[in-house]
Amino acid sequence: MSNKEVKAALKSARDAIRNKEYKEALKHCKAVLKQEKNNYNAWVFIGLAAAELEQPDQAKGAYKKAIELEPNQLLAWQGLANLYEKTSQTDVKGDLADVYQKLLKLYESGDKQKWYDVCNKLVDLYHQEKKYLEVSETWQKLIQMKQEEGAEKVELHQLWKKMIQLLKDSARNQDNRTQQLLLTAFEHAVSSADTVPSEDHQNLYKDFIQCLSKFPHETARLEKACNDMMALYPTVSYPLEVLCLHFVQSGTVSEEAMQCFSRLLEMDASSGPGIIGFGVKCLQEKKYKEAVKNLTEGLQKTTQCPAAWCYLAEAQMKIHKHRDAVQSCNQALEALGTSEDPSLQWKNHILQLKAEALIKIADADAADEAIKALEQIVDASSDPVVLAIRGQACLKKGFMDQASKISQELLLSHPDLAESHALEGLIHYSQKNYEEAERSFLNAIERNAETAEYHQYLGLTYWFMSDETKKDKRKALTQFLKAAKLDSYLGSVFCYLGNYYRDIAGDKSRARGCYKKAFELDGTDEESGTAAVDLSVELGDVDTALSILNEVTQKASAGTAKWAWLHRGLYYLRTGQPSKAVTDLQAALRADPKDSNCWESLGEAYLSRGSYLTALKSFRKASELNPELTYSIYKAAAVEQILGKYESAIATYQQILKKTEDYVPALKG
Repeated sequence: MSNKEVKAALKSARDAIRNKEYKEALKHCKAVLKQEKNNYNAWVFIGLAAAELEQPDQAKGAYKKAIELEPNQLLAWQGLANLYEKTSQTDVKGDLADVYQKLLKLYESGDKQKWYDVCNKLVDLYHQEKKYLEVSETWQKLIQMKQEEGAEKVELHQLWKKMIQLLKDSARNQDNRTQQLLLTAFEHAVSSADTVPSEDHQNLYKDFIQCLSKFPHETARLEKACNDMMALYPTVSYPLEVLCLHFVQSGTVSEEAMQCFSRLLEMDASSGPGIIGFGVKCLQEKKYKEAVKNLTEGLQKTTQCPAAWCYLAEAQMKIHKHRDAVQSCNQALEALGTSEDPSLQWKNHILQLKAEALIKIADADAADEAIKALEQIVDASSDPVVLAIRGQACLKKGFMDQASKISQELLLSHPDLAESHALEGLIHYSQKNYEEAERSFLNAIERNAETAEYHQYLGLTYWFMSDETKKDKRKALTQFLKAAKLDSYLGSVFCYLGNYYRDIAGDKSRARGCYKKAFELDGTDEESGTAAVDLSVELGDVDTALSILNEVTQKASAGTAKWAWLHRGLYYLRTGQPSKAVTDLQAALRADPKDSNCWESLGEAYLSRGSYLTALKSFRKASELNPELTYSIYKAAAVEQILGKYESAIATYQQILKKTEDYVPALKG
């Protein structure tokens, strides 16, 4: 076959392809290859025809042979690209990307429009494959080409926006290079916008700031973007809110942060981040109740801020609301779980705080929960403070050997740590080894004199210590006063001070003040509440006693606050208000249905009211619960006598006299 015949055969092959006679085309190409086995066009035509005849492997082989012969010729590369684009096989996508890369090189110095078309296809392919670095680098190259061509600002702006669109939804999972290219795209987009200010530009800025807030290492950039947006849109609160939450989450509240909180609250007094910021400020200023109030209010509006929940837990711990603190820690951990940047440092801190709160709760299960929380702390074994908390949890559970082992290890490895000595002191105190406990607590105070709890336990140690300190409780008083001065929210220490002033100093007025303070700080402290009421009555201040009881009973849910209902019921009984007494004594019995004395008092109230049958039932119930209650048995007989049940009354009187021959009321009856 001559050169002329080869050309004629190739022309025939081309015509056959044009006429969709693909098998005919293959014949012509094979004839050419018999003569010229390295004929580039013949191999390309075979690739085209085989592709149309749905013989992809043959087509691929033909194109690859052509490329081998002429690697810088376009036709075979274009054919291979078309072949890969049509196939549904996922394993060819990597090969297709390589083909597009080659086509970009071949088009670069020639047909720019085709270069852009292939570049778009390559970016789409990378995006499908979630290869975001390749997406960003390829798209940036496209923008660079456009810039070199002198593209208009409006077109470039749209290209930067397209790059943002391609990358922003996956920002969290990108490597640093891709993140930087995304942020660069945002910076170009916000600076190249045609109409400023405008709603589109404002939304673009919001997206930019939201994206920056996902990257903890981009603090300076975030602050700049927020400040730039505030300068352009001074009435929009969004950048200020992001900045406030950023400052809260950063864990350090600077003067700049304070100004930011104030500015946001001036703009919008109901802004969640602003109120949270103010709460953090109160916490720093040791205004703990205000901090709790503001942080709680702010978190009702902005729930997904782990740091704010953590600050709330800290404030609640300061005022000894331990159950509330545990709840806040749980909320913090939940928010951290959904957070886009779960910080290990925050998580460890929250878990430690939760464990500390749980140890202060009297429930049996709380110590178990505390140990579980501590087990979740990363590198907990290397933190001596965490180990000391674990030791306290073991002590609370009654695992004395484990607690002692931790204490001994800490004293050896960290002898200068106050917590090491405090744990040792708590172990000795629980075993009533008061002299050793005194030494340990003094060592703890020597290393940290600002912890109220150490002074409180040293005071209790002196209180129970020996005959000498039992007579002279002034050493205990000194420590209780120090504890109260260091922590004015520590209710228990005011209760101990009340005990001192009532039982040792005989100062009822001062004792009453201490009990009242203790009860105001901890409404669940029945001992202090009861003592405050009793002393108020003794001092002739019935109004104060009643105001305490009224406040407790108003807040009490069914089956709770027995002591308050009982006290007020007895007061009403003494002052001739039997109907009110009945109501309160019934409420007390809902809390404790097996209190025989309470049943006896309820019988008296019914009797005073003239409800004889219910009085009789109440007295009988009291004597059933406690057969030694002679008075209840007598009152039951007296009521039977009133009701005309003489035989029954006589039998009951005789029953009493069998046990107590000289019981005068029964003899009279």
